[in-house]
Amino acid sequence: MTEPTQTNPGLFLTFEGVDGAGKSTHVQWAKQYLCDRGVTVCLTREPGGTALGEQLRDLLLTEPMHLETETLLMFAARNEHLRTVIEPALAAGQWVVCDRFTDATFAYQGAGRALGRDRINQLAQWVHPGFEPNRTWLFDVPLEVARQRLSAAREPDRFEREQADFFKRTREGYMQCVKASPERFLTVDGTQSIERIREVLAADLDALLRRASKGRG
Repeated sequence: MTEPTQTNPGLFLTFEGVDGAGKSTHVQWAKQYLCDRGVTVCLTREPGGTALGEQLRDLLLTEPMHLETETLLMFAARNEHLRTVIEPALAAGQWVVCDRFTDATFAYQGAGRALGRDRINQLAQWVHPGFEPNRTWLFDVPLEVARQRLSAAREPDRFEREQADFFKRTREGYMQCVKASPERFLTVDGTQSIERIREVLAADLDALLRRASKGRG
């Protein structure tokens, strides 16, 4: 896990979870919470985050394609995102708050679509060797809750239209990520009230702020 230093003082924070888990409700809030405490924040998302990445996002969410193509496009967008947004922001001392990162690829393509972890590991080692978020909040809800929320949302994209078994595998994929890096993850019960979830996030953000402050002292 990348720790703040004089040459890389920013922290990289990510939100993860299956579609319908509720994470997106809190991404902008987290940015504002940090800004109110004097932190310069770069808010971004994956796939996307750059002009090229947003074009790739449109393709990924709407166009049918082979699984390998889908995975490679995810990492193509991620590479551009890292080089032009995430890494420069961290180097400038900003905190980056990102809606999804490589954990989503392990969960969605690796587990949900059954590609497996090995090839995704190879791509991750090529695109960002040794680099991962400082903190990942995994929003978790029972699958029936996620499905109910999706049914009440906007027109679903290509992933959101998948069947329940896909989301079951995706959720299991996220749990494998937690087992692989337990110190990095904080699992958030997405069935709690918005107020309670924000209390949990605020306490964790405060701890990260204290740790970052000590690291610079």
